[in-house]
Amino acid sequence: MVSGGASPLVVLLAAAAAVLIVLPVSPASALPAGLPDIKPPFSNTWSAFKNLSGSHFGDERRGLEKLKDYLWHFGYIPEAAASGRFNELFDADMELAIKTYQSNFGLGVTGELDVVTLTQMMAPRCGVADVVNGTSTMGNWSAVGLRGRGLFTYFPGSPKWSKKTLKYAIATSNTSINRATLRQVFARAFARWSAVTKFHFTETASASDADIRIGFYAGNHGDAKPFDGPLGILAHAFAPTNGRLHLDATETWVANGDVTRASSASAVDLESVAVHEIGHILGLSHSSVQDSVMYPSLKTRTKKVKLAADDVKGIQSLYKSTPNFVTP
Repeated sequence: MVSGGASPLVVLLAAAAAVLIVLPVSPASALPAGLPDIKPPFSNTWSAFKNLSGSHFGDERRGLEKLKDYLWHFGYIPEAAASGRFNELFDADMELAIKTYQSNFGLGVTGELDVVTLTQMMAPRCGVADVVNGTSTMGNWSAVGLRGRGLFTYFPGSPKWSKKTLKYAIATSNTSINRATLRQVFARAFARWSAVTKFHFTETASASDADIRIGFYAGNHGDAKPFDGPLGILAHAFAPTNGRLHLDATETWVANGDVTRASSASAVDLESVAVHEIGHILGLSHSSVQDSVMYPSLKTRTKKVKLAADDVKGIQSLYKSTPNFVTP
């Protein structure tokens, strides 16, 4: 079943400031030789980022202001640097933010806006920040990975649930997906996590009785984290024990059937996003491991529901439990 949707292009980040110089150039001529063109679908909000290809320290170009806002949203530009209105200058703060972003996503750390970096930035993703209070919540590729340590991370302070039986409620307003289908999708998503932990999840019809509250929302919806329309930010959730899990109602959600065969190029697999956001609900932050369900972005027409070893290791380490090591 498919509901809502659209497509285009976009890219943003969060954690530094910005400095630039205007270099008017056509989108095609802005692309470095030998690198792939940036293809849709991407968010309308972030689509203009493709025109910033090749930008680097000292440049001034239209669109950098919005890219700074993206970086700020995801924590790469700190609040102090964002206190004033962003400008179109590619400054030292912006260069540092881009280097941190590139490091988090395992890209070449150049501090420049190359095609690979921009393509990653424009990919549909989770709205949870990658950097919190100046500290990256994603594994550091230069320090981890080959020593047997995980690239999973936790929220600041490593918050977690003190109980192992959690109730969840699903609100069906703002979506055309029927309740029966939603119940099946989320039951499967929660089962992924219960299979590798001691958690037991049960559905309740009462939101007031639920530990976890799931719903679909559009634009501003009262949590200071507005959604941006089709693609861009797909969903967000809060660290334990807040329990809120919000999905963008304007996405082209595929709740059953084969998302890889969806007619819409903007189709997003609901179960894949649900598994990711439940990871946040339980206390995991983002991972730099691309195969991990806790990786921040998800391509359209893609299903990613199987927990990777990094996901399992992360959740079991957080709760000091090591049941049978399985990846459902």
